[in-house]
Amino acid sequence: MSNRDAVPVVKLRIGERILETASGGVYQHVNPVTGKVQASIPLAGKLEMDQAVEAAVDAFEIWRKWTPEARRDALIRLSQLVQSNADEFARLAALDGGTPVTIGLTGVRIAVEWISYYAGWADKLDGHVASTFGTRGEFSYNTAEPIGVIGIIVTWNGPLISLGMKVAPALAAGNCVVVKPSEMTPFAADLFGKLVLEAGIPPGVCGVLPGAVEAGEALVRHPKIPKITFTGGPIAARKILAACAEQLKPAVLELGGKSANLVFPDADLDFVCMRAVMGSIGILSGQGCALPTRMLIHESIYEQAIEKLVGVAKMIKTGDPFDPKTIVGPLINGAACDRVMGMIDRVKIEKSGRIVTGGNRMTGELAGGHYIEPTIIVDVKDDSEIARVEVFGPVLTVMKFSTEDEAVAMANSTEYGLAAYIQSHDLKRVHRVAERLNAGAIYVNGGAPIKANTPFGGNGLSGFGREGGKPGIEEFVRYKTVQIA
Repeated sequence: MSNRDAVPVVKLRIGERILETASGGVYQHVNPVTGKVQASIPLAGKLEMDQAVEAAVDAFEIWRKWTPEARRDALIRLSQLVQSNADEFARLAALDGGTPVTIGLTGVRIAVEWISYYAGWADKLDGHVASTFGTRGEFSYNTAEPIGVIGIIVTWNGPLISLGMKVAPALAAGNCVVVKPSEMTPFAADLFGKLVLEAGIPPGVCGVLPGAVEAGEALVRHPKIPKITFTGGPIAARKILAACAEQLKPAVLELGGKSANLVFPDADLDFVCMRAVMGSIGILSGQGCALPTRMLIHESIYEQAIEKLVGVAKMIKTGDPFDPKTIVGPLINGAACDRVMGMIDRVKIEKSGRIVTGGNRMTGELAGGHYIEPTIIVDVKDDSEIARVEVFGPVLTVMKFSTEDEAVAMANSTEYGLAAYIQSHDLKRVHRVAERLNAGAIYVNGGAPIKANTPFGGNGLSGFGREGGKPGIEEFVRYKTVQIA
């Protein structure tokens, strides 16, 4: 086995204890590149989750008393450690989910940005003093205080980014966390847990325990977890909300999307088509929530755009994630391949679109892995499954519009509301259309740079709550008012 293929031994971290076995059983981790088992992952069960929560409750009394400056410095050290391990994180991303190393390095950069950004918030959380009023001279002020132990559940697509987005603001605000990474991508999370301790953050402040459904349910239902933050799909989110409702427990939900990419006649078509394919297919093989997977193109440039899209799709390389030239890797598992291929096959049967490139499983040396050809489907019917349901695979759908009103109506025709894209140099049109689109984030003339200093989150089926910016850290504090008469 070469160094690049060396698989780490995943362990569970509960306070100062490190466990190599757990009550949740074992998950046989399959390398999506080969389709073969490459590791046995110990899974936390209810027992370990309960223990991790208790360890975090104990650690909370220590961590919340650290000065804001000390928490800031610890998170800065963590960001530096993540950066110094960038190559290893990229290697682990390739083993975790088949993410090409070039994409994996971008993920490290994003995670470092989020950790660094929220490190800077640790000593800037404050309340305010209310005006004195009345003859009695009442005096009121409020303070921002941590909530307690936050339950964090991250999904398998981009786990390091999710850890940066969720763990950093929670810790900066003085909370402790118990993290359940997906059993399908445990390697990056395991290294992250080690680096948290190396950064000088006390044991118990950040427990990292891979687990399956049992572990997630135990975390959500634990009475000493006052808040949950979850990234994943709406099916799991509904179950989480139902469990939280029993304890009137709040939750932040960052769910899926079916993001429309509106292309107007004055757009830079070469740039737009390159970014559309790279953004919807090249990033994580289409396995991303905010990707511009639904392209709406004005009729005057429609055929020209299709030709350019196909050219880009045929140019990008699909293959070995360790090859620096590879852009598109495999899907996470065989079930994902079957689901995506089922959607593509129904397009063929129902004639709800026309496949102009791709549409098949990869053959040859990639046949054993979970690979699907980069696929572009044009002339898609607006009421079809492929136009309204999140695909989460290397598939770009393309539709035609005639007027601005029609484009907006098509963009808003799904239950999702996470992101949308506008390609136009007409500033009046950009502002006009952005105001009408039902999405938590609008990106103009570019891709989806989810920046740490701007709020990110969705509407409708895409969830609620915000990550990023000041609203992102305010999800992890509660304000207490003190009024003196």
